[in-house]
Amino acid sequence: MLKGIGNFAEMIKQAARMQSELKRISDELKGLIVEGSAAGGMVKVRVNGKQEVLDCKIDPQVFADHDAEFLEDLVVSAMNQALTKARESMSEQMSKAAGGLNIPGLTEALGSLGGAQDGA
Repeated sequence: MLKGIGNFAEMIKQAARMQSELKRISDELKGLIVEGSAAGGMVKVRVNGKQEVLDCKIDPQVFADHDAEFLEDLVVSAMNQALTKARESMSEQMSKAAGGLNIPGLTEALGSLGGAQDGA
């Protein structure tokens, strides 16, 4: 019976270490900046590793045709590309933290540490 308590205590220690590692990675990811682009770089969107949009740059040439729908499509495309890169980086970091194990829900756990505000 005492042996089981020792194993449980070790599991608690491991969980605490994992939580600490998740927090460290979350902080690192906030500093990670990736860029997505569309139309050969005419629209660029930068996001951080926590999937927060930092900025959007649009080449003035895109406005020449006054085609709002085209511009909207380019912005969406660039944002999706940047967010995909951010998710891939986050997944790589999480995999390293987990020692290569595929732990269901780990990526979501990191996302919850991100502190992203609704409507931000």
